[in-house]
Amino acid sequence: MAIEDSLEKIRQDLLSRLPATAGVTSIEFEGPEIAIYARNPKALGEQTVIKTLAKQLRKRLVIRSDPIIRKTHEQTETIIREIVPKEAEITGIAFNDTIGEVIIEARKPGLVIGRTGSTLEQIRLQTLWRPTVIRTPPLSSSTILKIRHAIQSSSEERKTILRQIGRRIHRPIHIRNGWIRLTTLGGFREVGRMCQLFQTPESTIMVDCGVNVGTTEHAFPRLDLPELDLSSLDALVITHAHLDHCGFAPFLYKYGFEGPVYCTAPTQNLMTMLQIDYLEVAHREGKVAPYGLKDIRKLIMHTIPLNYGEVTDIAPDVRLTLHNAGHILGSSIVHLHFGDGQYNLAFTGDFKYAKSRLLEPAIDKFPRLETLIMESTYGAPSDIMPSRKNSERVLVDYINRTLKVGGKVLVPVLAVGRAQELLVVIDEHMRRKTLMEAPVFVDGMISEATAIHTAHPEYLARELRDKIFHQGQNPFTAEYFTQVDGHDARTEIIEGGPCIILATSGMLTGGPSVEYFKELAGDARNSIIFVSYQVEGTLGRRIQKGRRQLPLVNSGRHSGVINVDLQIHTVEGFSGHSDRRQLVEYARRIQPKPERVLTCHGEATKCINLSSHLHRDLAQRRRVETRALQNFETIRLV
Repeated sequence: MAIEDSLEKIRQDLLSRLPATAGVTSIEFEGPEIAIYARNPKALGEQTVIKTLAKQLRKRLVIRSDPIIRKTHEQTETIIREIVPKEAEITGIAFNDTIGEVIIEARKPGLVIGRTGSTLEQIRLQTLWRPTVIRTPPLSSSTILKIRHAIQSSSEERKTILRQIGRRIHRPIHIRNGWIRLTTLGGFREVGRMCQLFQTPESTIMVDCGVNVGTTEHAFPRLDLPELDLSSLDALVITHAHLDHCGFAPFLYKYGFEGPVYCTAPTQNLMTMLQIDYLEVAHREGKVAPYGLKDIRKLIMHTIPLNYGEVTDIAPDVRLTLHNAGHILGSSIVHLHFGDGQYNLAFTGDFKYAKSRLLEPAIDKFPRLETLIMESTYGAPSDIMPSRKNSERVLVDYINRTLKVGGKVLVPVLAVGRAQELLVVIDEHMRRKTLMEAPVFVDGMISEATAIHTAHPEYLARELRDKIFHQGQNPFTAEYFTQVDGHDARTEIIEGGPCIILATSGMLTGGPSVEYFKELAGDARNSIIFVSYQVEGTLGRRIQKGRRQLPLVNSGRHSGVINVDLQIHTVEGFSGHSDRRQLVEYARRIQPKPERVLTCHGEATKCINLSSHLHRDLAQRRRVETRALQNFETIRLV
């Protein structure tokens, strides 16, 4: 059956079941959703037919008012401000014309919602826009504003993109429950450039497309393998925003990919921020970037954000669900459901199977599961992390000792995840007076990343949300922290008194952390504290190993040597990854029990060792296949 015939059949089937009073004007396939446009959407909202049809068709149906009957932006904003009490303190109103949504930002969102949603219902009835309310974040994110503007200013383009995607998703299936293959394009028996391909006779799905920021050799996934044809790629799924998982995604659009990207909303925002920074760093260092800003814009226009637990069709025979991974804000475990219940697979991405101050732990229960693919960053037997409480004690002790002798503490941090975790920890210990009060300077993208965190409080740990909303203590806006702006401010910090410096990048591959290190390295009173994984080949890894003389590089040329006299410390308990014990415990506890466990995202010896251990450990409980796949390997799952 031709695609158009198949889509028209679905349309006619729906029309025959919908009440005539709804005044349905069109039925469109927009990404994973089937949108029903009506002149009287209230008639559909009052019917149980939509829920019934959604279950029968096993499709996501959404009701939208016909654009012709919606109020204008100006009229809608006027109506909203008349209906909503001033005490709600509305700070912004934005429109998403593509889906007929009006986004209302307010400091007191409860007053916008009204009792049992009464105020929102008034807005919907009077404007015929679908209102969404969000709490005004205490910090403004320029990245979020750019993304909103890009989508709002190109609503027709966005609508066209969604409808093209919808045609592919809802196309007819010719072969049901056929074979399933996995091809490893990067990130197996190594850390960096994570990328894998899942194929069935009907569809091709890519999960992650990252770069290895620590090297120029083997920096990118192997997209030239014969298994990958961009024209047949149905979707890209991104687990989280770190560059080793998303940094190469815009490259796909540069070379013709026109399909969707699925991830959580925080991942979209953080990913965009980090990709733009990746280009800026390449430009500053005189390197040729693999893609440009227009490719990042294409990715933004093709991204479809999903909530945790939301089941979504991404191909005719593949359904996707994202679950909390506990690694960074919005990080996801990817669950893929193939065919008509034929096969289920979960990829952990980077995950933390323990609660942190910032996030809840990774989930370990799925509806169905045959294969688990899990990271092995800390997969060696010796990779045992101290408790978070002990890690905080050690960190505070290192900082206090440095401050007491008049030194400065440099903490290179990943802008996303570890930086925010440390802000919470430092704020807590300074409040409790266990950490000496000193200026805390925040440099690089940390402030922008933190602003994105404040825009998505629903993804934060429950205790942290409670502290922010009910106790009036927001660690991200504490008075101890000062954002650094520009080179002159850095000079003053370096020449000034004792302080704590949180700066990107976390592995000293570029950015202000390298500038601070060059200036602070020669003074034994100072210290550098590593709190995150240092990839092999990075400057951070060489310092961590104790190298006391390092070549000084300016504009790509060696121009001297840095003598490293400062104190070097590593506090591993702050990692957003699971340690060896947590990895093993996760494989034991996951429900249901998988038939196959594959290891990836770790140094070769760690992937192999963890795989061997799990084979012996899990065999005591059930029969299970374990493998540490290599890059560029293809295996058949079914």
